[in-house]
Amino acid sequence: MSKRAVIISGGSMYDNLAKSVLEEPYAELIGVDRGLCWLYENGVIPTQIVGDFDSIAPEVLTYYRSETEIPIREFKPEKDASDTEIGLRLALELGCDDIILLGATGTRVDHLWGNVQTLVAAKQAGAEAVILDEHNKIRIIGQEMHLKKSESYGPYFSLFSLSGVIHGLTIRGAKYPLTNHTLYPQDSLCISNQIAEKEAVITYDEGVMVLIETRD
Repeated sequence: MSKRAVIISGGSMYDNLAKSVLEEPYAELIGVDRGLCWLYENGVIPTQIVGDFDSIAPEVLTYYRSETEIPIREFKPEKDASDTEIGLRLALELGCDDIILLGATGTRVDHLWGNVQTLVAAKQAGAEAVILDEHNKIRIIGQEMHLKKSESYGPYFSLFSLSGVIHGLTIRGAKYPLTNHTLYPQDSLCISNQIAEKEAVITYDEGVMVLIETRD
């Protein structure tokens, strides 16, 4: 049986989405740095707290330190994406193999792509991790992906490479199909595709591929 973790990161939060995710059962709820403020304001109690705490109101951290016994792990970040990465690695350490990250899209593209890079650690550990906001679902996919129209996050999807050139990329069942395509990191052919049949099937030879499903 899978063990789910929800990570509340420090980027922009969508209240309705977050609350709907938290209605589903989870084993761990990890508050990461400024994401702790959202939890505090909404009266949601995390199971773990991590961060460098340089961007949250002092009273929030004081409350969790003095009024609760929640484990708090404080660290000094090495780069901007460290908060989210430490939260994800903590989820893996706790044995979670189904991980949802909220607030990780942020407001800066460098933060977003830094957080997308952290998904590789989950994939390497055999866990499934996704970054969610109201419009996007971002994840690392394997070399064969069946994207069912009835179950997808939205009708649109984009593909990006995190490991240089991708060979043998084939997309079937999409508005813009491809056969044995060589995908480069800056390639625009795989941006803003759309599921055209009951499912889109994505295959490629090797490498690390990011799939972004988009609602609009």
